[in-house]
Amino acid sequence: MSESPLAANPYEVLGVAPTASEDDLKRAYRRRLRQAHPDTGGSSAEFDRVQQAWQRVGTPSARYAYDSGADVGAGGSAAWTSGSAGGAGGARRGDSRPNAKSHGHPGGMYRERYLAMMREWVGRGAALDDPYDPQLVRSAPREIRHTLAAAVAEEKTATALATLGIGFTIWHDVVAGPGPDDKVDHVVLGPTGLWAVLSEDWGGPVKVKRGDLIGEGLAAAEKPLHQLGMRAKTIARSARVKFSGLVIVVEDSQAPASLTELGSVRGAQGMLVERSRLVNLLRTGLPGVGVGGTDLFEVRTRLQASIRFV
Repeated sequence: MSESPLAANPYEVLGVAPTASEDDLKRAYRRRLRQAHPDTGGSSAEFDRVQQAWQRVGTPSARYAYDSGADVGAGGSAAWTSGSAGGAGGARRGDSRPNAKSHGHPGGMYRERYLAMMREWVGRGAALDDPYDPQLVRSAPREIRHTLAAAVAEEKTATALATLGIGFTIWHDVVAGPGPDDKVDHVVLGPTGLWAVLSEDWGGPVKVKRGDLIGEGLAAAEKPLHQLGMRAKTIARSARVKFSGLVIVVEDSQAPASLTELGSVRGAQGMLVERSRLVNLLRTGLPGVGVGGTDLFEVRTRLQASIRFV
């Protein structure tokens, strides 16, 4: 079961309240198994979710561990704890290869916003010993959890991007307009082109419709690719450069395929990619996509002179 702050908790998957009795929990589990089974109109993915939910709360010991916050996944610590996902230069342990040169603080803005929102939600004067306590995070409103999920997504992507190598330069959390949310999560420059990258976690799968994304976690009027294109345009005008690609990165298994073309936006190729495929995409590039004949050093110099961070 996903450890995203937006992931449905086991009780939600089973369709019971957290206060349900053991007998009610067992009955709900059997009912949901029948509903989710592929032979009765369900799906293998939903069937697996039900089984995983039962593993989390199906026994008194497992339920106590989950309810107390001790159960935060197989890794032994919540994915959203401060600093757990890596930072701007997050090299993988044991990897001595030179990292890509990076600037800025990935996820920093959303981390700060999350802490402010959490303090306001808890209430002034109330103790907030650990703002990342699993119990607290799971009980927070979706808007707060989504803010934390966005920060974690940026941090994970930054850790992956660092492995691109010394031929690439990365800028994180780049100002791309007058509004507080007008930013591009990652601007990546390398031999394969100039890329604007959005890291997201909407808490569930997304689909492609009319050249943009839809999904249960997205607002009805939300158009991620269009918004990324507008923000990239702001950066491009300021630096007098041209973006080669617009990339939306989601968690593995949240996209229809590991790599999906979304069409062209203002001359830049739109892509939806699962995070495990991102580095390979940026290293190999796309046919016909590149820096466009402009000297790489010149593009880097223009960006370095004009980029500002949120």
